[in-house]
Amino acid sequence: MTYCTRVVTVRDSRAVNESTDLPAERDHVYRRSRRSVPAARQFAREALACWGLVGWARSADVSLCVSELVTNAVRHGVPRGRGLRLRLRYDRALVRVEVHDSGGGVPRVQEEPDEGGRGLLLVSVLADKWGVGERNPGKVVWCEFEVGGEGAEFTPSGSG
Repeated sequence: MTYCTRVVTVRDSRAVNESTDLPAERDHVYRRSRRSVPAARQFAREALACWGLVGWARSADVSLCVSELVTNAVRHGVPRGRGLRLRLRYDRALVRVEVHDSGGGVPRVQEEPDEGGRGLLLVSVLADKWGVGERNPGKVVWCEFEVGGEGAEFTPSGSG
């Protein structure tokens, strides 16, 4: 079951279903578990559907990058007993994926990836931009996808 919600945190006198220029944002916290990876992919697909981006040509790229970033966080960035946060944003021009974890280190693309080191290489090829930001504790690894003229208008669709 998919629930499409839009949280607006500023005072807004417009009707509930009236369009705004504010970005849509969804986030979810996951445990340090392999099961979090498919759950995060599903969460991303549902967010894109809620934002009217079901037929968007880059939706599979977003899903794959979510999978790779969450996998890296689970394997390398989340200390035992901690979790990670996946945040997705859409502002009609850009889809931004952020994975927040409390682990140390700075992820980087490997020059010659071995069997398991291709995740960030894929992200660097598929996304328009990607990077690592600081947070205390830990880091946020992010990537962005330009929507261009392909995206549909944001139309929240209640629950379905």
